[in-house]
Amino acid sequence: LTPRPGSPFKDTSNTSIFPDITVEKIDGEFIVMLNDRNIPHLTLSASYRKLLNKNSGSSPETRKYLVDKLNGARWFINSIEQRRSTILRVSNAIVERQKEFLDHGVSQLKPITLQVIAEEIGVAISTVQRVTTGKYIQTPQGVFELKYFFTQRISSSDGSEDISAKSVKDRVKQLIENENHQKPLSDQKITDILNNEAIDISRRAIAKYRDELQIPPARLRKEF
Repeated sequence: LTPRPGSPFKDTSNTSIFPDITVEKIDGEFIVMLNDRNIPHLTLSASYRKLLNKNSGSSPETRKYLVDKLNGARWFINSIEQRRSTILRVSNAIVERQKEFLDHGVSQLKPITLQVIAEEIGVAISTVQRVTTGKYIQTPQGVFELKYFFTQRISSSDGSEDISAKSVKDRVKQLIENENHQKPLSDQKITDILNNEAIDISRRAIAKYRDELQIPPARLRKEF
């Protein structure tokens, strides 16, 4: 019996993703660009500005109404520009910390928290969380949601740089894909291999990652 009886009812239809940010390597440097060239640029109507002129003949009530509306429009335009700026700053901060990932893939993904990026660009954690929700970035390694780069930190046992949980999960997947199918690796064996690679992780964590990858335990992977 399947442990996930609801899986057949899941909607598996493909959904097109249009990246909000693009990262390209140009002359050895990663350049971050917003994909908003096709979005109309908002401006204030010149005709309404003319109505504010003292010689336009507009009544005081009309002019007061226009002032309120124009101030609201300016606030709206400034908010959009501030949001664009924040997304760009967050993306640049992420790219700066993930250059090795952009060059070599998920095995080089560095652990980052929302707090680290928020402190670096000088905004609240909630702001970083908000601008990264539902936003996608196109990189040399593929298209990812910005939240993909915020991952749990796993300590190294040899005092070297910590690694991300996603990198460990990818390593678990590699080990299982390359295992001897007649003698599949147990969770404890995978734990021992990673511990020997200076990754400080428990067997329980390995079992959790294997389950998240939807890979059955060793006894169910064995081929006769």
